[in-house]
Amino acid sequence: MAELFQKHHKDVQFFVVYIKEAHAIDSARPTGGKDHPIVQEPINWKERSKLAQQCTAALKLDHIPTLIDEVDDGVGTRYAAWPDRLYLIGKNGRIAYAGAAGPRGFKPEELAEAIEAELETRRKK
Repeated sequence: MAELFQKHHKDVQFFVVYIKEAHAIDSARPTGGKDHPIVQEPINWKERSKLAQQCTAALKLDHIPTLIDEVDDGVGTRYAAWPDRLYLIGKNGRIAYAGAAGPRGFKPEELAEAIEAELETRRKK
């Protein structure tokens, strides 16, 4: 993702949208370890915000602006984004690319192709 951001950040707005914690100890798939610290699912926005900062730093994505879903998971639910997912919203405000649910569906190379196609469409106009 860092490479994609570096290549296209002048032409495309990038955001990390932090949604429901994928590996919380009180979730369906709790995980702990070096790359996944043991955390509780946040019960308020302040806790979720703190986890979002920790997560983006751990994944080395803290250079990308982060938006944080409310604790009711409205955005995550509407976009079927849990545990992670890639989207590209076109200039027209419509979904230009919707990756499959992660982790197996998390494919930055597909997003890269979609970005190139979207930029090519813009150049032709």
